Amino acid sequence: YSQPPPNYSPPSQPPPNQRYSSPSQPPPNQYQNPPPYQTPGVPQHNPAQGYVMYQNPNIPPVTNYVLSNCTGRKKALLIGINYFKSKFELRGCINDVHNVKKFLIELYGFREADMLILTDDQTDPTRIPYRGNMIAAMQWLVQDARPNDSLFFHYSGHGGQVEDLDGDEDDGYDETILPLDHEKNGQIIDDEMHAIMVRPLLPGVRLTAIFDSCHSGTALDLPYIYSTQGIIKEHNLLSEGGNTIMNAGMSYLRGDVNAIKTSLMSFGKRAMSGNKVAEKNKAEKSSQADVVMFSGCKDSQTSADATEAGQNTGAMSYAFITALRANRYQTYQQLLNNLRDILRDKYTQRPQLSTSHPMDMSTLFVM
Repeated sequence: YSQPPPNYSPPSQPPPNQRYSSPSQPPPNQYQNPPPYQTPGVPQHNPAQGYVMYQNPNIPPVTNYVLSNCTGRKKALLIGINYFKSKFELRGCINDVHNVKKFLIELYGFREADMLILTDDQTDPTRIPYRGNMIAAMQWLVQDARPNDSLFFHYSGHGGQVEDLDGDEDDGYDETILPLDHEKNGQIIDDEMHAIMVRPLLPGVRLTAIFDSCHSGTALDLPYIYSTQGIIKEHNLLSEGGNTIMNAGMSYLRGDVNAIKTSLMSFGKRAMSGNKVAEKNKAEKSSQADVVMFSGCKDSQTSADATEAGQNTGAMSYAFITALRANRYQTYQQLLNNLRDILRDKYTQRPQLSTSHPMDMSTLFVM
């Protein structure tokens, strides 16, 4: 989903946010626990796959994190924004929210009473995805979270990039999501989402996040990004340069001038920064909590507003639901590969998997 034009005007601002009430505690869930964590093996050099392994010996590995077995309380925040009557109106984002809601209830035991849904077709002004409501909802999601709780965040809407001001982005840009009133009250940057939804979490709390938006590869600023081979990946500038040119070409064919500019400038800044920013992020943005994020594309890519099975939908949301409905019991590595397989034939975007700590990708996905 590309960033809408600057002349887009959202509906009038709602009254001040009301405090969201905490959900009641559901009975314990009996879902299968993941196997014990095993330390990943020695990284391998594999330039053919688009990454070169790198480890700074001066940065100690994160060892004090705790995995969640996801048997505690379950809470979900689902946000879908279609940006009605704008030039860059989207068609599938609200459908994504309804589909994800049904999926969470049917497959993972979430309760509707423990979900907060923000969409721009609602009549309650506190449930419209304005910036203030979205921030308050993120705070609600992580409030009072305890070890083995399972939190779920889903965003479907426009994504963008703004200049990075604190030096934590190797491409020089912070990734953003765009509230309905972003023109008036600003976008929400990845640093802010990390501070609200990741940093406060206790060890053993699981947060699963799905971003179905453009430039969402590192939307939560999680420091460990995994390849389809199940190992941490770092940048291969030669491979990324080729992909950047291809993405710019696709944007040119769509007439998306802003996407062309962003992709080329982003790659240039990554080439300048090397691995220094990645080292900094591993040292500063690792977490003792159990945070896993699947995003619809790389930071330099766009995500498709698609049509699947006769319904308007975000490509990433569709792939995530389809993959897990086909087989709920698959490893993180298998799930990442299946997401890419589902999208490969029709879309250029490549879903990404990132985490708040090193993890064994051969363990079963739980939520």
